[in-house]
Amino acid sequence: MSTQDSTKIIAMLQMRLHALNDLHLTLKHVHWNVVGPHFIAVHEMIDPQVEQVRSMTDDLAERLSTLGGEPNGTPGSLVDKRTWNDYSIGRAEAIEHLGALDLVYTAVIKDHREVMQATETLDPVTQDMLIEQLRGLELFQWFVRAHLESSGGTLSTHGATSESSAAGQAADQARRQP
Repeated sequence: MSTQDSTKIIAMLQMRLHALNDLHLTLKHVHWNVVGPHFIAVHEMIDPQVEQVRSMTDDLAERLSTLGGEPNGTPGSLVDKRTWNDYSIGRAEAIEHLGALDLVYTAVIKDHREVMQATETLDPVTQDMLIEQLRGLELFQWFVRAHLESSGGTLSTHGATSESSAAGQAADQARRQP
């Protein structure tokens, strides 16, 4: 692999490292701040997600090092380099957090897919790692969406463009259900 290709991949992986570090902290935040009748189900569903996402960050950091990079996992670097806002939902009903998390997962998966596609010819080893991570991320989004989806396949958060609107739409739909 050329130095130029390696440098490009390192930069992409560093941003994925920031995204997954942010995701595991967001998931833990949800774990601590979920309330309501579905508290225990969501509380217990989130911890395995936290653990697997944390493992993904370790894999990314080790790949960065393997390619000659210096993984930066400090909070200051994450905040400085990220292109997204902090998770915006505090203490809230389980369905509200799940509505917001669906948008979080959508964004993380979209960006992960872009890097996976960009590494196809540059570095198939990195691409393979990202494919495996996508498998886990998409599974977790399915777990979240199962709470938001009607039997007809419509998401209660359809069309939401912010975490707060997704949370509100999910809560509204849950209140309308018998």
